[in-house]
Amino acid sequence: SQYLRRLFLNDDLSEGRYPVGGKPVSLGDISVPVFGVGTVTDHVAPWRSVHKLHFETAAEITFVLTSGGHNAGIVSEPGHPHRSYQILTRPAGGPYLGPEEWVGAAPRRQGSWWTEWLAWLQARSGDPGALPRMGAPAKGYKVLTDAPGSYVLQKA
Repeated sequence: SQYLRRLFLNDDLSEGRYPVGGKPVSLGDISVPVFGVGTVTDHVAPWRSVHKLHFETAAEITFVLTSGGHNAGIVSEPGHPHRSYQILTRPAGGPYLGPEEWVGAAPRRQGSWWTEWLAWLQARSGDPGALPRMGAPAKGYKVLTDAPGSYVLQKA
């Protein structure tokens, strides 16, 4: 209910009224690169309302508009047939493009947007680190069995 009331109905995040740690968040304070996603027929977060982040911050924004709606457009896995997306990156401090101007400038690509997100993450990530030890012996619990555990074999 908080999501719907504060973020959707009242638009508290973009209006600078959404508190985190007791202080309101200002989207204008974002300075790290942002990867944003909107879907063409989203009924919960219409893509133009997500796109308005472009005038809320001067940060670098890679914005993707994907085919589908709120669920199908986001969950559209790589290799899913009949999916497409548009993508465009505005550099930090770059000029604002309104939603319709953005759609006209962003190239359309076939496939899932997830491969673009993976490439975006990899370009901004360091080398993989060592995996942590599995189990919880540090908390005083002994490991009972390897993952995924024996419960997955139980029948209802």
